[in-house]
Amino acid sequence: MGRIHFIGGEKGGVGKSVIARLLAQYWIDQNTSWRGFDTDRSHGALLRYYDGYAVPIEVTIPEDLDRIVEVATGDASEVLVDLAAQSEQSLHNWIESGALLELADELGIEVNFWHVMDDGKDSVTLLERLFDRYGDKANYVIVLNHGRGSDFSMLHESRAYQKVVDWEVPVIEIRSLHRPTMLQIDRHDRSFWGAVNATTESLGLMERQRVKVWTRNAYSEFRRLGL
Repeated sequence: MGRIHFIGGEKGGVGKSVIARLLAQYWIDQNTSWRGFDTDRSHGALLRYYDGYAVPIEVTIPEDLDRIVEVATGDASEVLVDLAAQSEQSLHNWIESGALLELADELGIEVNFWHVMDDGKDSVTLLERLFDRYGDKANYVIVLNHGRGSDFSMLHESRAYQKVVDWEVPVIEIRSLHRPTMLQIDRHDRSFWGAVNATTESLGLMERQRVKVWTRNAYSEFRRLGL
């Protein structure tokens, strides 16, 4: 059976969709079968850049979320769910109403909660809330997004961090990409692969090289997770 990856963090602006896009591109480059669900139906990043792999769902509609499990029991080895900001309460209601974690264990599906963080207090508070909800019964991945912060000392000084240590929760770090380069990628509606390989757009040689190095470092972090 497959693995479900909920890319969250609840707070807007922490870079959840960037992480989802990196994972999507990683699996494509690895020839891994995957499917995506985008909960931002208006301008979701997965729909924008990977529309051949992702479909929109409404997180407040349980029947829409049910499709995630159906796909995970099919031929996709990885299922990617890009969560919009302030959507996790609806997700947790769905998970708890159907005892998803119990069902996933019975089916042999791995469920992973990715918590994408900036270096602010809100991200730490939301991580503590996530830990309080599921305890050590769930799988977590913590993503320190250096594109949204550089000093993560509040995490290391928090009560949540002791649980990170005790539960051996993996922590990965995603480097910052030069902001003007990221803006150019988005302006031209390029995937990260397209940004590296396009020669007719306004990305220069060194900009394309920076994207290549940045994605390579992210891929190294994903491999540490066994992806």
